[in-house]
Amino acid sequence: MSHSCPALIAPSLLSCDLANIATDAKQMLDMGADWLHMDIMDGHFVPNLSFGPPVIASLREAIKDAYIDCHLMVSAPFKWVAPMKKAGCTSFTFHLESEMPEGGVPAMIEMVKDAGMKVGMVIKPGTPIENLDPFIPDIDMVLIMTVEPGFSGQSFMADMMPKIKYLRSNYPNLNIQVDGGVSPSTIDAAAEAGANVIVAASAIFGSDDRQGVINALRAGVEKYQTE
Repeated sequence: MSHSCPALIAPSLLSCDLANIATDAKQMLDMGADWLHMDIMDGHFVPNLSFGPPVIASLREAIKDAYIDCHLMVSAPFKWVAPMKKAGCTSFTFHLESEMPEGGVPAMIEMVKDAGMKVGMVIKPGTPIENLDPFIPDIDMVLIMTVEPGFSGQSFMADMMPKIKYLRSNYPNLNIQVDGGVSPSTIDAAAEAGANVIVAASAIFGSDDRQGVINALRAGVEKYQTE
């Protein structure tokens, strides 16, 4: 589905060499990646544990001007707003399915905005896309998971494409992010549906030609862009 939103490539550092995270992150930016995607998992909302604020802070120290795009797979995201802001997170994407502060989702959105971060919302594959409709006018991005959140390396769920098409047709200027099993072989499906912010993990870091993968993902999105 054609749109005028920019192609934004966001390598997921969950799949990088974790002993050399800053080196890999810098390489991604040197290769033309737009954002650095960080998966924040609390071992409760999803079974895995991953990065937390100290890692974000170290990355921010190493790369002052990077756009650090954080996907919070945590039970109570409102408890993470202040620590993530302090650590240097640029955009804060939280799950509709998680526990909300008093005042519900609107209060959560306000907390993130008040902290000076961009606001993203994300739903699990089983959650109806329409549940996000009331909140989209107040946020910067929607993330559509094309795998179950929590583990890297799962297969791309093509049956999530109607959700992306729904968003693109109803919100033509919305940043729509897709995450999970996205690679040069699946980018066409995601981009044709209308996704413009592409998260890729093992497709990039598991490749001998990381630059080629980033270029292929960008080209996939740009095919469907209008001037």
